Amino acid sequence: MKSIADKKKKENIIEYILYLYRMEDLLRAYQFDMKEVNEYVLGHKNVQTEDKEETKLWLSGMIQEMEQEGIQEKGHLQKTQKLVDHLAKIHWQLLKEETEYIAVYRKTQPHLLQLIAESQEDVPEHEIQIFINTLYGILLSKLNGHEIPEDIMNAASSFGDTLALLNHAYMSGYEAKTE
Repeated sequence: MKSIADKKKKENIIEYILYLYRMEDLLRAYQFDMKEVNEYVLGHKNVQTEDKEETKLWLSGMIQEMEQEGIQEKGHLQKTQKLVDHLAKIHWQLLKEETEYIAVYRKTQPHLLQLIAESQEDVPEHEIQIFINTLYGILLSKLNGHEIPEDIMNAASSFGDTLALLNHAYMSGYEAKTE
C-alpha cells in the first residue's frame, strides 16, 4: 500500500491525493486500531510481504498525524491539503497563461456553479478542492455500490479533464509564480 502511494506520487499527483484520502478513511473505519488494520487490511494476500512492514509504519504515522491534527472524524491531513492548495496556485497561474487549459477549464463552469449552488455544506476555498472532492465522492459511492447521478458523472468528466492537465503541469515541474 505504501508502495502504491509512492508510485502514484511519482506518476499522478491527483491519484496520490485521492489515495491518501482513502487511507485516511480506511484508518477511520478501523477506528485507528493498528491491530485491526494489520489483521484485516495488511493480512490479505494482495499486500506483498516486503510492503507490509513499510505500510504498517506509514499508516501508524498517518494515525499519529491525524490524531495530532484532530481529524479523527473528518478532514484531511494538513500536508495533503497543502499539496491541494499548491495545485490550486498552479491552476490559477495556468488560467493566466495557458489557452488550452483555459478552454478545458471553461467546460467545468456550469457543473461547478451547479455544485456550489446545491451545496449544503461549506463550500471549499477553491475549485481544485471541489474537483477532487467530487472525484473522491464518486469513488466512495462506487465502493459502496451506490448509483451516481448522470449530472455528477458529467461534472466529474469535465473536472477530470482539467485535473489531467493540471497533473501534467505539476508532474512536468510547472511552478506557479509567487507574487
